[in-house]
Amino acid sequence: MENLKASIRSIPNWPIDGVIFRDLTTLMQNPQAFKETCDLFHNRYKNLPIDKIVGIDARGFVFGAVLAYHLNVGFAPVRKKGKLPYKTIRESYTLEYGENTVEMHKDALSKGERVVIVDDLLATGGTITAAVNLTERLGGDIVECAFVVELPDLKGRDKIKNQKVYSMVTFEGE
Repeated sequence: MENLKASIRSIPNWPIDGVIFRDLTTLMQNPQAFKETCDLFHNRYKNLPIDKIVGIDARGFVFGAVLAYHLNVGFAPVRKKGKLPYKTIRESYTLEYGENTVEMHKDALSKGERVVIVDDLLATGGTITAAVNLTERLGGDIVECAFVVELPDLKGRDKIKNQKVYSMVTFEGE
């Protein structure tokens, strides 16, 4: 895991002062670190009954789509408002530096489908809470919420305490 952590670039004061942005594009550019990350996800879920992966816009798409492919299951995107072309449901939330709204297609999940929700990073928990709410409204049964990075100091996990959470790397107090 230290290889993964070392491959993530930290950018202080972006997008606003006081925020340290954890940039996973450097991990994705590193073939070894990217493969290791995707393999860790696959190995964690390959023997579980999973019907669909829910990936959160935008970097959750990268890891979620690879995982869905390797598990041979469907992929359902959670996108920023106005990006999906069909009938949607939406959920608004706050994040560490603003507010946003995400949407899912109304037919993205079937009642009782077992899903893993994937995103690159868990910070304040706003985005994942919205994705959990959308998934549950569509009848999805959440197996786990999975992240490459977790920032425990921001207590995002507390917002989804009824969900199992898996994160590969933490930046605690950093």
